[in-house]
Amino acid sequence: MEKSKILYAEDDKTIAFLIQDSLENHYDISCYSDGKSALDAFNRECFDICLLDIMMPEMNGFEVAQHIREKDAEIPIIFISAKALKEDRIKGLKIGADDYLVKPFSIEELILKIEIFLRRSKKKESAPLKYRIGKYDFDPNNYTLQNSDSKVTLTQRESELLLFFIRNKNTVLKRQDILKAVWGDDDYFMGRSLDVFISRLRKVFSGEENISIENLHGIGFRFSEK
Repeated sequence: MEKSKILYAEDDKTIAFLIQDSLENHYDISCYSDGKSALDAFNRECFDICLLDIMMPEMNGFEVAQHIREKDAEIPIIFISAKALKEDRIKGLKIGADDYLVKPFSIEELILKIEIFLRRSKKKESAPLKYRIGKYDFDPNNYTLQNSDSKVTLTQRESELLLFFIRNKNTVLKRQDILKAVWGDDDYFMGRSLDVFISRLRKVFSGEENISIENLHGIGFRFSEK
């Protein structure tokens, strides 16, 4: 079976060696020591997932992720960084990353997250479904919302969250249930991630009077369509 291809950008040679050595038996991993080299490789080749450090020479991880998202809204992006501040996590998610791992972390945790995203990508390819939301046709497999006038491309996380809301439309959903269903975890930082992604979905539907994502304080959210 052909191995999934990983783009990995990390300027710390010791960490890069350890992660590459741990992953290369499972995946086809290409490692780059600066952001520009990583982005050049992304523009030349096809990858299934991107692992990006943030503090790198030439171009930092945030900048690399922005360029990747401009070209490909679907490929999963995981930030791997020693920057543990809440603001850095939120910035990464706003740029379009799907997850954020803080160093140090276990290789088992990293592999688990990689496998989650790869399985979702494969499931997307094998289960073609479309939904009508307001004026939009939502294609969760291609992460798109489209009407006669415009087309919006979502990130994988945004698409997964919207799909969960649609399947539970007009139902009060507890925060922890949403987090476990979409993120697989309900810790504090995942909760902050949820708020970021809900804010982005609200912005997408800002022109739709019949669609709302209601915040029920202390409980969770309700996605409604009149």
